[in-house]
Amino acid sequence: MTPTTPRLAIIIGLILHIVPIAKSNEIIKDIEFAKIGDHSLKLDLHFPLNKKGSPLVVWIHGGGWYKGSKNDCKIDWLSKHGYSVASISYRLSQVAKFPAQIHDCKGAIRWLRANEEKYGYNCDRLVVAGASAGGYLATLLGTSHEVETLEGNIGGNLSHKSSVSAIIDFYGPTDFILRSRTQPQRANKVGSVVYNLLGGGADKKVKLAKLASPVTHVTKEDPPILIFHGDKDQTVLLDQSEAIRNAYSKNGLSVEMNILKGKKHGGVAFYSGKNKKKVLYCAGKWFYHNNTLNHDNVFEIDQYLYARLLNKRP
Repeated sequence: MTPTTPRLAIIIGLILHIVPIAKSNEIIKDIEFAKIGDHSLKLDLHFPLNKKGSPLVVWIHGGGWYKGSKNDCKIDWLSKHGYSVASISYRLSQVAKFPAQIHDCKGAIRWLRANEEKYGYNCDRLVVAGASAGGYLATLLGTSHEVETLEGNIGGNLSHKSSVSAIIDFYGPTDFILRSRTQPQRANKVGSVVYNLLGGGADKKVKLAKLASPVTHVTKEDPPILIFHGDKDQTVLLDQSEAIRNAYSKNGLSVEMNILKGKKHGGVAFYSGKNKKKVLYCAGKWFYHNNTLNHDNVFEIDQYLYARLLNKRP
């Protein structure tokens, strides 16, 4: 469907900041999507003004798998551009060991699909994003759609898929075997984040470390990935993003890696300015190019159409 001339003018105006960007609308917090014993898994939904048919982006928080929460949603601003955003929780490593975390995330995806009609968003092409430990889970979620061991049955809704259509990974680890060599203090040492996640060092629990590594599962069927990483990151080394980029490239998959010069682990720069525009551009491309957007919501397609109209991209 091609936008009409008046609507096209509005879109161009939005991009050129002549027309203000829409404000986000409704936020529904603490929706339970699963319960394991006494432990409740919850998510928050951030809606745009026109939520009917809005494309859905799922956010997975970071925190080394032992801290952090869904309240730290670094991309909630997407709701101002026509996207619904679901910020999900998962069991932390002091509560349960791997693969509990990926089981929880996949349970959330299935729940979101099962409740699509109730809340009004569109799951036809669902994008998952996350930072650090959440970036890792987002990437594992995107690359392990046919790995039965990592599927789980959390929350039920097993008739619904847990697969996603695209991944946005902000500085997440992707290869625990590599990390056991280049960052043994974070992967092998007793009390380190990977040790606590796996229930042992990656150098000792090699089979589990491989299963838990997104690079292990990359196939030619995997969704496109957009990566952001700082070249001065000493928490998760740049080689972790390079590993998934290389695995994607070897399989002829769509991958874009953005290296932030002088940046460490996280910070405002990853989610603002040109990097924010890149997220908007890629989201628009993934959704709009595949004709699943609600074309009545001009805010959904502003960045992508702008890039197409002017034959450039962020």
